[in-house]
Amino acid sequence: MTAHQPSTANTREITTAAEILTRVQSYLDTFVVGQARLRESLIIGLLTEGHLLLESVPGLAKTTAASALSGAVSASFARIQCTPDLLPSDIIGTQIYNSATGEFDTRLGPVHAHLVLLDEINRSSAKTQSAMLEAMQERQTTIGGHRYDLPAPFLVMATQNPIEQEGTYPLPEAQLDRFMLKDVLGYPTPEEELEILSRMDRGVFESKPEPACTIEELRSMQESARNIYIDPAISRYIVELVWATRAADRVIGPRGSLIEAGASPRASIAFTRASRALALIRGRNYVIPEDVKDLAQRVLGHRIALTFEGVAEGVSTSQLVAEILGRVRTP
Repeated sequence: MTAHQPSTANTREITTAAEILTRVQSYLDTFVVGQARLRESLIIGLLTEGHLLLESVPGLAKTTAASALSGAVSASFARIQCTPDLLPSDIIGTQIYNSATGEFDTRLGPVHAHLVLLDEINRSSAKTQSAMLEAMQERQTTIGGHRYDLPAPFLVMATQNPIEQEGTYPLPEAQLDRFMLKDVLGYPTPEEELEILSRMDRGVFESKPEPACTIEELRSMQESARNIYIDPAISRYIVELVWATRAADRVIGPRGSLIEAGASPRASIAFTRASRALALIRGRNYVIPEDVKDLAQRVLGHRIALTFEGVAEGVSTSQLVAEILGRVRTP
């Protein structure tokens, strides 16, 4: 093995990770009814420290899921309710004058937590949204000219409400691109909703189980995820999928012209990292094409910008991603 080749996760690493992940998933199952893909996305984000954007109507357990995830791995948790009057200093922190010492004391903001929930991020102003970019990309904040590193692991989970757009500030493409995955959540089934009521009556949601794993065990799983093998043919498949969003008219025909801008190289990076994590979750030390396909909507959907005609015709990015998946040859 050359110095440039990453080691591949061995059978013992996969077995150990599977045991820990089973405990984490069981912990999440206690508080989140249904929403299997949400749990999967949360764990992918945890293993890769890739930020998540969740879109759904209110009341679908996004806050509960984020809080449960932090409890499962012994991590600190902060929830920030975004509003139009929210200031950058409310998120990253500020300096406060101490009259007793005659000096300024630094008060770190809620973003300095392992897992940060930005509730209804599109309700905060563009200035406040941009304040998150340094934290999300550089894993640090700057207060009074001094740099403050964020804790590791660090994961931002932001939510959007798709049905209330009054008084909102749509996220610009540059910030959307910072989110590794975007998931759109649906309503629970009647049976799942009955189970929610049953657990409420039993006081399940008020319980506080012991954490499923430690931060050290989480870091070990993150290292195992980084060591999952990805074949060059899979990497080429990923690049071809991303490239197809930039030349969609050549891949899917006239409907491709409804895409104004395709995905950036960050999409290829997100595909690679997320597919390795998904393979680990599924008990393998190698990535297969189905892992990539299962992530396509979550990786590409929010990175495609539609033309005015595409928006006017009511075309969704999920439809276009599905068409691209159908046209790009699977290795």
